[in-house]
Amino acid sequence: MKGIYTPVTKIRRQVFQEIARLAFEGGDYSRMEELPYKIIPGEVASYRDSVFKERAIVGERLRLACGLDVRPADKHAPVSEGIEAAAIDRLVYEPPLINVIPFACEACPPKQYYVTDNCRGCLAHPCTSVCPVQATSMVDGHSQIDKDKCLKCGRCAEVCPYSAIVKYERPCASSCGVDAIESDYLGRAKINHDKCVACGQCLVHCPFAAIADKSQILQLCHALREKENIIAEIAPSFVGQFGPLATPERVRKALLDLGFADVYEVAVGADLGAVSEAHHYVNGLGEKQPFLATSCCPSWSVMAKTLFPTIAHCVSTELTPMVATARIIKKEHPDARVVFIGPCTSKKLEALRRTVRSDVDFVITYEELMGMFAAKEIEFGAYEDGQMRDEATASGRGYGVAGGVASAIEACVKELYPGHEVKIDRAEGLADCRKMLTLAKAGKRNGYILEGMACPGGCIGGAGTLEPLKKAATAVTKFARDSRQPLATESGYIGELKKEH
Repeated sequence: MKGIYTPVTKIRRQVFQEIARLAFEGGDYSRMEELPYKIIPGEVASYRDSVFKERAIVGERLRLACGLDVRPADKHAPVSEGIEAAAIDRLVYEPPLINVIPFACEACPPKQYYVTDNCRGCLAHPCTSVCPVQATSMVDGHSQIDKDKCLKCGRCAEVCPYSAIVKYERPCASSCGVDAIESDYLGRAKINHDKCVACGQCLVHCPFAAIADKSQILQLCHALREKENIIAEIAPSFVGQFGPLATPERVRKALLDLGFADVYEVAVGADLGAVSEAHHYVNGLGEKQPFLATSCCPSWSVMAKTLFPTIAHCVSTELTPMVATARIIKKEHPDARVVFIGPCTSKKLEALRRTVRSDVDFVITYEELMGMFAAKEIEFGAYEDGQMRDEATASGRGYGVAGGVASAIEACVKELYPGHEVKIDRAEGLADCRKMLTLAKAGKRNGYILEGMACPGGCIGGAGTLEPLKKAATAVTKFARDSRQPLATESGYIGELKKEH
């Protein structure tokens, strides 16, 4: 559903807008009790069987947007419970980051195969021939599946000449590449947080708005209202996310009008990472580390280290672009606090790490930022256009699109080590990433750069993005092409890399 404006999208954005407005206005935060009635007005339900249920779900989404926990459905508590304690600009929310709102979940059945009316009862009926456990049979001239026997292998669906057998699967589960979606005692979706890597794809694909992530939008807006010195670092994939009028320079001006002291491109940190990983690829691989896996996507790197511990040391230890850029900012502005603005929920997880907390103070997504723009009634058409401060190279800006990370490293290798062969494999989506790592573990990717992206399309497909993949990819590619320096080796911040090493 990425890039399609649905009722789920509308509710998500209304929640972020109202929480941002609440924080910007300040005062009595118990006014949060009124917000479910503002977002869901009237007496007639628009989305579900009851307007009261709609408001209750919105109430939980409002709480998560404040960084608060979901309330137990069997205990009374006001929507605003804990809001005063949360409305401070130094709150670090407690895990879990991704949450299922139980009573919003429709308890979709788990993976099953069904025979539809397309079945013609054909003479060949290959579905019965390929089933390894004889779960498929012909009854009254039509194919029938015994669900007690079925292994859910899908072979019957593959061979049906009429496509009469279809797979039915929970959208949240089918989008989860680490099999973290399970069921509670009522058959509702439940997240196994020991497996979850916070990619956020489940919350994007749930058509009932039953899954949401925690946010720091309340705390960030509170800090901006208090006029704290906060500098924004914005990820390369931001281009094109806020509509056709939101050119890069206009986005920068809008961020300054929100109260940020300055704006940096995270592509600067991406440049440094590309150069450093190019050196590592050429000089660091060998018997002990047969390949180099990129590290800029936290969900991918966490999954790799968790599910493939024997090759975990092959994941790059270079700073992610978010952290590298934050350290540059804090070196140049020691008293400033840093907010990372990006496409994904997993960066929120990364910022919770003990080693990162001192570098990155807040993390918000593009969707949350759009809520802040809406709360302040910012219109991009009101700004004059101009040239974005050109500090990043085309290589760094290209990180936002799948393939961009490996391409940037490859370009650096060719520039720094002419004639050195570069072998690349890459995957989008955690399920395909697992397949790639399985090959690497078996020794079939020795000498390779492995680029893993948890989200389809790369960062432009993150859970916090706003635009369709194709449109976003076109915008990022053009923005990269407009950079004065094509290669990461030409970055003006290369000196910072030398100091780090």
